[in-house]
Amino acid sequence: PRVLSAARPVSILNTHTTHHLLRLFICDLQTCFFFLHRNLGKSGLRVSCLGLGTWVTFGSQISDEMAENLMAIAYENGVNLFDTAEVYASGRRSSFVITTKIYWGGQAETERGLSRKHIIEGLRGSLSRLQLDYVDIVFANRNDVNSPMEEIVRAMTFVINQGMAMYWGTSRWSAMEIMEAYSVARQFNLIPPVCEQAEYHYFQRDKVEVQLPELYHKIGVGAMTWSPLACGLITGKYSDGVPECSRAAMKGYQWLKERVNSEEGRRQLAKIKELHLLADRLGCTAAQLAIAWCLRSEGVSSVLLGVSTSDQLLENLVSKVTDHICKLTIDALLGNKPHSKKELRA
Repeated sequence: PRVLSAARPVSILNTHTTHHLLRLFICDLQTCFFFLHRNLGKSGLRVSCLGLGTWVTFGSQISDEMAENLMAIAYENGVNLFDTAEVYASGRRSSFVITTKIYWGGQAETERGLSRKHIIEGLRGSLSRLQLDYVDIVFANRNDVNSPMEEIVRAMTFVINQGMAMYWGTSRWSAMEIMEAYSVARQFNLIPPVCEQAEYHYFQRDKVEVQLPELYHKIGVGAMTWSPLACGLITGKYSDGVPECSRAAMKGYQWLKERVNSEEGRRQLAKIKELHLLADRLGCTAAQLAIAWCLRSEGVSSVLLGVSTSDQLLENLVSKVTDHICKLTIDALLGNKPHSKKELRA
């Protein structure tokens, strides 16, 4: 409904042409990713190919009213996956997939990590803040070297059996750690993780393109990826320096500013300029192309979007499909395609 506002510029044409273009526009939308759903790994949970993330913008960068508006627009346009959101649009609870993460809780030693105590108490606290009876997926937000893997898997199995979550997953875990969790689950008849949340974009490829596909085929773990625009780098906003209103200028994001200004950052910005030219030739924005590029990777169940305005959200939802030729063009331009062990042997 609201996404059709993007078609307003055609109103300057005659009525017949306008209706024709609008029909084409709607048909094009129906082939876009936000109307499609995929299984989360090899589980039975169906998630929209694009999800709404709340990593930076919600709670710190935008108002509650804007957050609620963004979630309503996303839901109206086919998105059912909301990552750690504390508000959600009108609709049946069963039509949403809500996730939360456990690791960082409070300052006390027992208020962080993945001990049984913190997993259970942390999830209860999250549910209370979300005003929900359960979440669909609870993520272990990085591994905890101080907690035995069996304790982590048993605690996750407990919260699922108690009805506090439907599934559990990992975030920022290595392939070896995920495999260990799966092995422990199989050994003690517990519930294994169904997916891994990983950073994935043009300049961060190895884990999602090489490691996770192997896990997907072996044990069914899917990938839910975040930061498709590399913290805004791919939009081109940092091409002429760091704008005052950008994320890199925010308190606590000095690491991003340093990354933008580094030698590697300058090389990446040069490649981004070429990618913008490619996007222009394809008739889409650089952001749309980058998101579609992420979704073409095997085993990726959903890409989480981070937006702060409705215009950004509507732009990102209409992501242009990348065909094989386009994929090869992008790979040649980037020059950083990772290779699996099998490919290297060949």
